[in-house]
Amino acid sequence: MPDFQSTADLETLRQRDELVRKIRHFFESRNFLHVETPLLSHDTVVDRYLEPIGIPQSAVFSNRGREEERLWLQTSPEFAMKRLVASGARNIYQICKAFRKGEQGSRHNPEFTMLEWYRAGDNLQQGMDLLSEFAQAILDCQPAEQISYRDAFVRHADVDPFNDSITSLADACRQQQVDVAAFADVKDRDEWLNLIVSEIVEPKLGLDRPTIVFNWPASQAALAVLRTDATGIEVAERFELFIGGVELANGYHELLCADELLRRNDWVNEQRVTDGAASLPRESRMLNAMRAGLPACAGVALGIDRLAMVALGKESIDQVIPFPIDRA
Repeated sequence: MPDFQSTADLETLRQRDELVRKIRHFFESRNFLHVETPLLSHDTVVDRYLEPIGIPQSAVFSNRGREEERLWLQTSPEFAMKRLVASGARNIYQICKAFRKGEQGSRHNPEFTMLEWYRAGDNLQQGMDLLSEFAQAILDCQPAEQISYRDAFVRHADVDPFNDSITSLADACRQQQVDVAAFADVKDRDEWLNLIVSEIVEPKLGLDRPTIVFNWPASQAALAVLRTDATGIEVAERFELFIGGVELANGYHELLCADELLRRNDWVNEQRVTDGAASLPRESRMLNAMRAGLPACAGVALGIDRLAMVALGKESIDQVIPFPIDRA
């Protein structure tokens, strides 16, 4: 294939465009406002596994700023959109580019297209219901099954993610022929849970209809509210959408407490340093917005490239984007 040629044929790009039109209609019919926020910001999400792309301020401001200070290409528009919600916006959505360093493969590209939305007043259930409505409208499918993280593990891996030992988690992997040789010395429970999700649980989700998994471990809350479930376990009001064994969307009943987010930022930065990654800025303008008063809301981030891949029956996102990073 000539290096100037698109990896996606023109008919696929036309179908992708129609998909985006349906997305816009879905939100406009529900009185959502489309917004645009900066792709380049002083702030960045602090996440253990997401690596933002930093740019020296001197590259942007000429002689202003110091070389060691950085601006960040956004891993998602989350922070700026929440600042809008704190400023009085009620229902907003955005389709934009986002960037994550080092992510490349059949479901990843360092530059990708993100859909993100927030609706003020929504709780966990309302957030999941809107996500299910979205999947139905865009993919013309059945309402999503809603299943807890624990029940998904019990059903598909025959293990309790909250109560079973790491030894039991490892045994569950071996029973499913998952290679655990590289995990011989891993004592981090979340690492084992993530392995089971990616290798055992995720491929079995959303095969007959969309599946939304909710009530994730508190240690994986990110920016979600925590609560105690009926069994006395602390869980995160986080929810994810899976279709055809592919994770498409991640949502939260959003955390509102700035002090708690600072605590989580510090904890995640400690994990990053342990993992050999650099720590990220703990303070942000979004924290200031939370201190001023972020209203209760639920938000969802969804990868449009993956959505197009699933909707159009493709095997790789390279088939639905014109120029992936190695051809950009």
